[in-house]
Amino acid sequence: MSRPGYLLSAWPWRSAGYLLTGAVTGAVVLVGMVLLVVTGGVLALALVGLPVLLGTALAGLPVAALERFRLRLVDAEPASDPHEAPGEPGLRAWLSTRLRERTTWRELGHALLFAGLLWPVDAVAFAVFLLGPLTVVATPLLMAVSGEAKVLKVWLVSTWPAAAGCAVLGLVLLALGAWLVGVVAGARAGLARLLVAPREADLGARVVELARSRVRLVDAFEAERRRIERDLHDGAQQRLVALTMTLGLARLDAPPGPLADQLAKAHQEAGTALAELRELIHGIHPKVLADYGLEAAVADAADRSAVPVDVDLELPGRLSPAVEAAAYFVVCEALANVGRHSGASRAEVSGGHRDGRLLLRIRDDGRGGARAGEGSGLTGLADRVSVLDGRLSLSSPPGGPTLLRVEIPCDPAS
Repeated sequence: MSRPGYLLSAWPWRSAGYLLTGAVTGAVVLVGMVLLVVTGGVLALALVGLPVLLGTALAGLPVAALERFRLRLVDAEPASDPHEAPGEPGLRAWLSTRLRERTTWRELGHALLFAGLLWPVDAVAFAVFLLGPLTVVATPLLMAVSGEAKVLKVWLVSTWPAAAGCAVLGLVLLALGAWLVGVVAGARAGLARLLVAPREADLGARVVELARSRVRLVDAFEAERRRIERDLHDGAQQRLVALTMTLGLARLDAPPGPLADQLAKAHQEAGTALAELRELIHGIHPKVLADYGLEAAVADAADRSAVPVDVDLELPGRLSPAVEAAAYFVVCEALANVGRHSGASRAEVSGGHRDGRLLLRIRDDGRGGARAGEGSGLTGLADRVSVLDGRLSLSSPPGGPTLLRVEIPCDPAS
């Protein structure tokens, strides 16, 4: 509205259309609400009016839907439907969902406010700011028809110079009225959006969808890791094993000399490549985790640790793949940090599943002073745990001990 070309744009007319349709719609809503309440109250004695009263409680739904449609006239941002989708098909599930929602009752309040107060405001604003100035502008036309004109039912104009002056004044008032119509329509639309399409609801829905998309991405990521591990294990690793065996047999059959030396070197390189590939496969997604679960995978990681590790982990069964993978890689990263930075002589991994949560504690007797985010790799693991609504906390005072605690809400897999 602050732009110079506002009065020459379509927005004043759209604002006027918004107020005019609001006045007409509000009058219809008022009549409909009165009829519903009276009919339901009269018929309630015979229990026939109870469905009518229920319809009165839900009357805000179509009114709000119409209001969201009308908001397109003055609001460039689409007004989305804030209602939840019923969990089951059928009228009963739909009614149950709608009656439990706060949105339904907020929309009923909007319908009552619309029928009792807002539509008269729309009508008065439209009449005062547009119809009044248009009447003043039409003074010369009224003079030509009847020989005199009464401007706004107040001033009698009987001369042409006075009629021309009234027309000029009417144009000025019309420009001012077009701007005021935009102000009223904008305020009116803001109130309507607050009641029937609050931006907080859109933001909340977006946040929920974002959280769900993050979980879907984690699941897809874990599935892709398992696929890559399976392909490498069943494909490239088996070919390297076959190549190593072939080179070993060729080395045994070759007579001593340069050829035997080259075959021995090739056999050694193939063995090194096979060992590196196995380590890579284990880092992508260890087969022991997929086949035997988190307890076995943590025990395997403890066996491969550079520092002796005591494991005290008790689980009721398998957990979801995403939870197992997140917990396993947290343990691996923590044990790797213990071996590289802590100077510890011993570490401990303990925990279990209690009260619907997986609890893990990784403790060492090292020098302490560890900080997340300083090359430790724990920041990425914390993000990964947070996707599962979990928490990762680190306690590492100077002098030790260091304690890493992980909590992830989950239930045993069926």
